[in-house]
Amino acid sequence: MPQRNEGEGGRTAAQEYSRRARPHVKTGRARKTARKAAATFASPEGTALGEGGIKGKSEARGEDRGLSKQGTPGRDPKPDPDTA
Repeated sequence: MPQRNEGEGGRTAAQEYSRRARPHVKTGRARKTARKAAATFASPEGTALGEGGIKGKSEARGEDRGLSKQGTPGRDPKPDPDTA
């Protein structure tokens, strides 16, 4: 039987995730992983990770600059804010 497209956040995907996550939590590996991640973010490397996340979020807020450049099919040409 062909697989149905359930869209984003489909029921089957949620069930599969839960089935695989449950053993990870029960064995205590989730806490160990969380402690390791917390230690990483408390280090100088974590500062760089945090700054990278902030930069990525700020760039993701608007439309992709590559789509708004002149000559892109189906788009109105808009000036690049960096060159204006």
